[in-house]
Amino acid sequence: MAKRGFAALDPEKQREIARLGGRAAHAQGKAHEFTSEEARVAGRKGGEAVSNDKEHMKEIGRMGGRAKRRKRSETQANAEPGE
Repeated sequence: MAKRGFAALDPEKQREIARLGGRAAHAQGKAHEFTSEEARVAGRKGGEAVSNDKEHMKEIGRMGGRAKRRKRSETQANAEPGE
């Protein structure tokens, strides 16, 4: 499916438009800046939502295991004989 509208714009043009929107919101006093407590709560909610997807969590675990095995085999391959 072809990108349309905002998504079809050059990434630099998207950033420029978003930057203008952010400045306008701040100028109007409508922009929201998170406090550290609000950010903590939002992060917790996001983490809970992701961790509820058991298949996703299994895949993350598999990826970690593969990376660890790959790193271990690279380390052994680079070790000098007799070590």
